[in-house]
Amino acid sequence: MNTQIKISFKIFFVMTILTGIIYPLFVTLIGQTIYPAKANGSFISIKNKIVGSELIGQEFLSDKYFHSRPSAINYNPMPSGGTNLSVTSAALKEKVKKQAFLFDSINQIDKNTKIPSEMLYASASGLDPHISIKSANLQISRICKARNFSESQKQMLIKLIINLSQNRQFGFLGEERINVLKLNIELDKIK
Repeated sequence: MNTQIKISFKIFFVMTILTGIIYPLFVTLIGQTIYPAKANGSFISIKNKIVGSELIGQEFLSDKYFHSRPSAINYNPMPSGGTNLSVTSAALKEKVKKQAFLFDSINQIDKNTKIPSEMLYASASGLDPHISIKSANLQISRICKARNFSESQKQMLIKLIINLSQNRQFGFLGEERINVLKLNIELDKIK
């Protein structure tokens, strides 16, 4: 019995060193060497002030900006999670109905226009920083009106959406998308 305890402690000690110290240091070294910006949070700075991360969604309430998809956790990255409501949940149906009404009324779109699902449902993490190109296009009129954009500025905004669009991952996963924070930062540059 005494020998088994000694062997157990030796294995515990070796595995602790391997998986608790050596492996994390190795992974950190690789991350800092190959992808330092991503390993450090992909922060976006403007005039040496961090305004957000390209990996974490954030809330934009002003009519002058593109709105992100809803978040079940108010964009707080610490608890990270969805609503966990099932498709048969009355609470989920009520939330979606409320979100659809809000999106329709804020953007003054036709009631027959199908609203993209990401503008109605929170993502699984509650932190998704992207919206679809269709969601961005449905918000153009509201933003142009709030910013008193001319027709040429509106065309610049449309080109901006096209230029910042990201393709499907690996060419077939998901859909074309756009990072809301990056889009809003570039939106402020349109004069």
